[in-house]
Amino acid sequence: MSRTLYVGTVGEGLWVSPDCGESFNRKINGMFIEADVRALAVHPGDPRTLFAGTNCGMYRTSDGGESWDLLDTGFGTGWPGSTAETVWSIAISPHNPDLIFAGLCPSAAYRSKDGGSSWQLLNPGFATECGAIVYPRVTCIVPDPVESGTIWAGVEIDGIYRSMDSGDSWEHVGEGLSSQDIHSLAVIPGSPKKVIAATNNDLNVSIDDGQTWKPCGVKALFDWGYCRGIAAKANDPQTLFQGNGNGPPGSAGAIQISRDAGRSWSKAALPFPSNSTIWTFAITAGDPDLIAAASVSGYIYLSSDGGATWRKLAREFGEIRSLALT
Repeated sequence: MSRTLYVGTVGEGLWVSPDCGESFNRKINGMFIEADVRALAVHPGDPRTLFAGTNCGMYRTSDGGESWDLLDTGFGTGWPGSTAETVWSIAISPHNPDLIFAGLCPSAAYRSKDGGSSWQLLNPGFATECGAIVYPRVTCIVPDPVESGTIWAGVEIDGIYRSMDSGDSWEHVGEGLSSQDIHSLAVIPGSPKKVIAATNNDLNVSIDDGQTWKPCGVKALFDWGYCRGIAAKANDPQTLFQGNGNGPPGSAGAIQISRDAGRSWSKAALPFPSNSTIWTFAITAGDPDLIAAASVSGYIYLSSDGGATWRKLAREFGEIRSLALT
């Protein structure tokens, strides 16, 4: 069965491949034609329902991307260049698919309890200004796969926040982090449960629910210390894929793979060198061995054997910020 690959771009909207990379069609019916699609999330119970986070607000499709509806969220007018906030991250709870979170730039968090029909502004206490990048942004929101009420949020540049009551209240955690510049988070079930944070200069690990962190020292392991997206294999959370590179956007990148929850890593053998940092990944429970990875400057790599081998797609894009597989 051929899988569908969704590619969110900057300035070109959304592209969809019904044959997992062999052909692509632009799918922007109902969406601003030049939207920046920085986040994609697939409904866990309905692969034809997806959410797209853009600089024009939040969109939802129920027909696999053939048409999109702009949701009435309260955090965007639907027009670029206006006061609309940009959606940088979306998370759907695996415990309750009606519970959805959105992370924004400038930094803010919203929650829907009814599958996206209505939204509530939360109050995590994120920093709202940052001299280095002007506007902090919520780069990732991750529901805890073990504790149904625990939600994690990473902010660039304001560290890590944790909620233990589904977003009602939040705590700023992160003692020992190598950097407050958080790019992605992964929660790995086990004893103990492990949380991994990717930053601009290292990977960091916590085994006490985020209270304290220990840098991994990846500069001694990887070609570069800059770390971006993390994804865990759908049927084996001990197998991790880490996007790595020489900066944002960078001119070179790598896919790092761990088969033991981050204790050791090896660099994937790519058939063609990446043109920039590997930025993001997509996985699907329907085919756990299928992994998609994208460089921020438009290359897409696919593995159909759980990361053992990779191929580069012929189609290239200008700038990729999000991927999804169904």
